[in-house]
Amino acid sequence: MTERLGSPSTVGRQQRLTNFTRGGLDFDVTDSGPIDGPVVVLLHGFPTDRSSWDRISPLLHAAGLRTLAPDQRGYSPGARPRKRTAYRLGELADDVVALADAVGAGAVHVVGHDWGGAIAWLVAGRHPDRVASVTVLSTPHPVALNQALRSGDLDQIRRSWYMAAFQLPHLPERLLGPRLEGILRRGGLPEADAARYAAHLAEPGALAAAINWYRAAPLSSGVAHRCRVPATLVWGRRDPFLGPLATRLTAHAVLADYELVELDAGHWLPERAPEECAAAIIARVTSVG
Repeated sequence: MTERLGSPSTVGRQQRLTNFTRGGLDFDVTDSGPIDGPVVVLLHGFPTDRSSWDRISPLLHAAGLRTLAPDQRGYSPGARPRKRTAYRLGELADDVVALADAVGAGAVHVVGHDWGGAIAWLVAGRHPDRVASVTVLSTPHPVALNQALRSGDLDQIRRSWYMAAFQLPHLPERLLGPRLEGILRRGGLPEADAARYAAHLAEPGALAAAINWYRAAPLSSGVAHRCRVPATLVWGRRDPFLGPLATRLTAHAVLADYELVELDAGHWLPERAPEECAAAIIARVTSVG
């Protein structure tokens, strides 16, 4: 347990972690796999949670990797502040560094999907000394996504309409809450996963906290830096939210070894393409030793 950022200790390296603290917030974590293995941090997206990695984690463990999957800020009941300012991107990225500190890891391999992918890119850009590699599922680098939107790419603008709608106060929660499970099922998630994620976000304050990630994004300009660590982007060609232009532009936002893996898949890669995702993660981790 730590609230420091930066200098990692050795405390916790040989112990299983069930939670960690930062700034008075208490985050739940699933810590599994070989305890002496390279540490891989798994960051879920919206509107999922740490259980989204349940199909991928065993494959990583079989390759000798230790995985840490937190319920991120707003998703952990003990880390659910109400104000949107608490969800600024720099805070979300520093939560990941605090998790690495909690297990005494000098540098970790960071993997993220959806919003978790955006945070993975941010951690790699802001704290390259703490990131050995980054593997992102679905999400282009934030610099590339901004370039696509600013270029007037109508395809990406159309895909991103909901991000603007989420800026409204209260209304998104009222409209989305009772419909979330059905929307997720129709969007391609397996029924059991859709039901589990919807039930989690039905907890008091959970859906508002998750949407506050979007509401705080305009408060976070200038936090994205180009990636200087080895990176892989895994993208599904049938993703309805994240399009090809931003995906292609990501290559220019990575100033290190980079690979793009394209799948014939949609957005929910951890649930629908776990074997392919695990293979890409393992290849990236082992490429840097």
